[in-house]
Amino acid sequence: MSADSATVLGIDIGGTKMAAALVAADGTILTEDRILTPPGNADQVFDALAELVGRVVGGTTPIAVGIGSAGPLDLTHGLVSPVNITGWRNFPLVDRVRALVGDVPVELGVDGHCFALGESWTGAGRAVDTLLGIVVSTGVGAGIVVDGKPLLGQSGNAAHLGHMVVDLDGEACACGSYGCVETYASGPRMVARAQRRGWRAGERVDAAVLSADAAAGDEIALAVFDDGAQALAAGIVATAVTVDLTTVVIGGGVAKAGPVLFDPVSRWVKRLAQLPFVTELTVEPAQLANAGLLGAARLAWATT
Repeated sequence: MSADSATVLGIDIGGTKMAAALVAADGTILTEDRILTPPGNADQVFDALAELVGRVVGGTTPIAVGIGSAGPLDLTHGLVSPVNITGWRNFPLVDRVRALVGDVPVELGVDGHCFALGESWTGAGRAVDTLLGIVVSTGVGAGIVVDGKPLLGQSGNAAHLGHMVVDLDGEACACGSYGCVETYASGPRMVARAQRRGWRAGERVDAAVLSADAAAGDEIALAVFDDGAQALAAGIVATAVTVDLTTVVIGGGVAKAGPVLFDPVSRWVKRLAQLPFVTELTVEPAQLANAGLLGAARLAWATT
């Protein structure tokens, strides 16, 4: 295979959906597909991923694979234990994917890291050196990119902003702690909080309905989005004063709410960011619909 025709396989795994794509060296997506993340045991979830990968790869042999997965991860052993995929606990994802595609390099990263890396590569962060990327969806993931590389930390799980405690008296979180950003800002938790306050009680609704009602002026929906925005802003400012950055990009399903989310986030960030080196902190929407996939592919290209 010539250098010009070489491709890598990017895989993006989250609690809501799984996606895969063949990606060229310049970030062009050649083939892409996605499925809903199924319930079930470890093998049932992986079998669905394997079928997805088979459809995307077809007769092509990628020269490397990059995987972005919800965490936490064990990068040393290629194991994943996503908080929002209960069927996978210390699941040997790297070995199982390598068995699918052949003996090629397989690079694993946190899905939030891959989102940030994708936006840094070809999206909203391509003009800055240091970027905080946040995905607000079923959960809240994040990643930090410095000089084009993800900030990994000692175990590879750095920047788990969604599990930063912002309320010492807050609700229990799926991670085992309480008062985490995710308990206020994730789509399902915002919907549940709104319904407890009387919004569309008893209806089967999601964050898209909540955001539409907030945009229409529903007081409960607006209040819940403000709570989520305050939690996100607290996590953003805490990260910014720790890492010394000024650019934040937010994507994910809940971010599709637009001004309903971004206006209160920006307002709370301005209120909380008082140290001189973060007063110019900016928050903007993601530019890419598939930043996680592109970031995973970027990890793969870095191995070649």
